[in-house]
Amino acid sequence: MYQALYRKWRPRTFDDVVGQEHVTDTLKNQIISGRLSHAYLFIGTRGTGKTSCAKILAKAVNCKHPGNGNPCNKCSSCLGIDDGSIMDVVELDAASNNGVDNVRALRDEAIFSPAIVKKRVYIIDEVHMLSSSAFNALLKILEEPPEHLLFILATTELHKVPATILSRCQRHSFKRIEPTSLAKRISYVADKENMRLEPNAADLLARLADGSLRDGLSLLDQCLGYDTITSENVLSAMGLVGNLRIAELLEAISKGDTGKAVSSFGTMWSDGKAPATLLSELGNLMRDILMTKVAPKGGSELLSGGFDRGTLDRFANSMTAEELICGIDSVQAHIGSLRDGRDPKTTAELCIVGLCEPQLGDNIGTLKKRIAKLEQLLENQDISPKDTVRKDISNKISEPAKEPVREIPALETAPSPEPEKTETEKPAFEEEPEAEPAIKTEENSCVHRSSDDVLKGILEVLKTSMLPGKYNAISSHFLSRSSLDGNTLTVGAPDNFVKGQIEQAQSFIKSAAEQVTGETILVKIVENKTAQAAGAEKLDGLSKFGNVKFE
Repeated sequence: MYQALYRKWRPRTFDDVVGQEHVTDTLKNQIISGRLSHAYLFIGTRGTGKTSCAKILAKAVNCKHPGNGNPCNKCSSCLGIDDGSIMDVVELDAASNNGVDNVRALRDEAIFSPAIVKKRVYIIDEVHMLSSSAFNALLKILEEPPEHLLFILATTELHKVPATILSRCQRHSFKRIEPTSLAKRISYVADKENMRLEPNAADLLARLADGSLRDGLSLLDQCLGYDTITSENVLSAMGLVGNLRIAELLEAISKGDTGKAVSSFGTMWSDGKAPATLLSELGNLMRDILMTKVAPKGGSELLSGGFDRGTLDRFANSMTAEELICGIDSVQAHIGSLRDGRDPKTTAELCIVGLCEPQLGDNIGTLKKRIAKLEQLLENQDISPKDTVRKDISNKISEPAKEPVREIPALETAPSPEPEKTETEKPAFEEEPEAEPAIKTEENSCVHRSSDDVLKGILEVLKTSMLPGKYNAISSHFLSRSSLDGNTLTVGAPDNFVKGQIEQAQSFIKSAAEQVTGETILVKIVENKTAQAAGAEKLDGLSKFGNVKFE
C-alpha cells in the first residue's frame, strides 16, 4: 500500500527535524540532563514539526537506549509508540475532543501509573480548540501533575490559549522553514524515491510550501506523474500556469497598455477565471514585487512563492514602490466591493483600467503614483526640467543665420546708400566729437551696416531668445549705452546692480551679436560713471526738500 511522502519521511529523531535546531537542541539537552518539564507547549504554523517533535519527545523519555538525546527507534518502547500499541502514550485532537467531559476522562486516567513505559504522555494537538470549561478542567492537573505524567500541547493560535495554561507550560516556538532548507530536504526525498527533480523545480516547490515541509512533500507527491519534474510541470500540476498570464497582465498594466490588459483579462474570464481570484492573484504578485523591492536581501521568506525571482526582480526594477502600494490598495478596494453584490466582471475591468490609466483617478495615492513615475522617468533619462529649458534656449540662439527667428529688413546684405551724418549718431561712450561713419571701411567687420542697425538687430534676437524678465532688465539700457567698434561690442550699465544683470546675459548678447554680424564679437560690459554721477546730482537736488531724509 502506497504511503504519502510526508508520512513516510516523517522525522523519527530530533536530528531529522529540519530548520528547528533552536528547539531540538534544547529538548536533547534536557533529556540528557534529565531536567524535563511536566508540560510543554509547542507553537508554530502548520507543517513545521510540532507534532513530530512531540512524538519524538514521547519516545525519547521512554526509550530504553537513548543516544545523545535521541530515541533509538529500535527498542520495544520506541516501536510500540510508533505503531500505537502502547496505550500510555495518547494523542488527542482537541478539535474533535474539545468538551469538558473529554478532559475530565483524560484527567481521571492520568492519575494511574503507566503500565509498560516510564512516563504516561498526553499529546494534545490544536489545544486552542478546547472550550473554556475544558481548559478549566485541564488546569488543575497541569498545576499539580503526578511525577509519571507529561503533557505536550501544540497549537497554531497562541492568542486563544488562556494565560493560566501558558504560565504552567514550557513554551517552544517553531518558525517557518527557510526556502533553502526546504529545497534541500525536498531534493533529498526525491533522490531517495528515485525521482528526477530539477533544482529550479525544487526551489519552486520550496517557495510554494510557504515554510511548511509537510506541504512541500505533499506538493512533490502531486508531481509523481512526470518522468522529469521541471518548474513548468510543477506549475501545471499545481494549477498555477495562470500565474504566467497574471504576470503578462501586470506587464501590460505597468506599460499603460489598457487595450492589451483588458484583452488579457477577457481571455482569462473566458477560460473560467473568477474575477475575485484574478484580482487576488494580481494583488499577491504586486505584494511580492513590493517585498522584493523594499527588502531585496531579507524578504525571500516573505514571498508567496507563486512567481520566480527573475520575474519579481524585473518588475521591481521597472515599477516604483508608490506605484505598487497604490495598485495593491486599488485591488484590495475592488475585492472588497465585490462583497456588496457588484457585478464581478465589471468591477475587475474597472480596476484594471484604473491601474493602466492613473490619470483617471484623483485620490492622493493615485497622484503619488503618477509623481513617482515621472520622477523615475526623469532619473532614468538623466534630465531635468531646467536642463530642458536651457537646451531649448541654446538651440534657439545657435540657429543658423539662414533661418532667422524674425526677419529684420534693416539687416539686408545689399549695399545701402550712405546716410547723412548727424549728431544723434554719436556713440554713447565716444569721448571725441567725431560721428561714427555710416559705411564701414575694410578694417570694420560690420561692412555696409550702421552701428544702430546692428544694435537693433541684436536686440531683436535677444527678445526671441531670452526670457521676458531677463530681456526687460537689459533692453532699456542696451541701445542708449552700447557701442560697436569693429569686433568689440561695449555695453554700458548705469550702476553695479544693472551691470551684474547684463553680465548674466553676456553669453546671450555675444551669440546674438555674432548671429547678426556673422563675425566673432568680443563683448565688454562697463559701468557708466557719467550716468551714475548724473543720478547722484538728481538725488542731491531732491535732498533740498524737507520731507525727504537721506541717511
